[in-house]
Amino acid sequence: MDPESKPQVLVVDDDKVIADTLAQILIIHGLPAVATYSAQGAIQLAAIQPFDHLLSDVIMHPMNGIELAIAFRRLYPECKILLMSGNNDTSHLMREASALGHDFEVLAKPVHPQLILDRLCNDHRAE
Repeated sequence: MDPESKPQVLVVDDDKVIADTLAQILIIHGLPAVATYSAQGAIQLAAIQPFDHLLSDVIMHPMNGIELAIAFRRLYPECKILLMSGNNDTSHLMREASALGHDFEVLAKPVHPQLILDRLCNDHRAE
């Protein structure tokens, strides 16, 4: 990726208001972002357009955000992954992912948009 380019962000949350709001905040701050409302939608979009970052909710059905993150790691190994959860009971999902050799950062919802921007921009600058 060109160091001067902005990272393309895919925002995934089954709560449409959250997904759309986060995508709009990222766009306002100069990061190209697209929102989708399911893990399957994310996989379909990523097959058409490459993304540098995946920002996903954890608790979604039928495919949760951890399963989506694992699929993205396998399909798009260069994509940076940042997860969010408003549910305190995601530790079992994280343990399952860890047992499979995956380590994902999970931010607690409600997450301040500046924290997301910092994570996305710092990850991009570090590349």
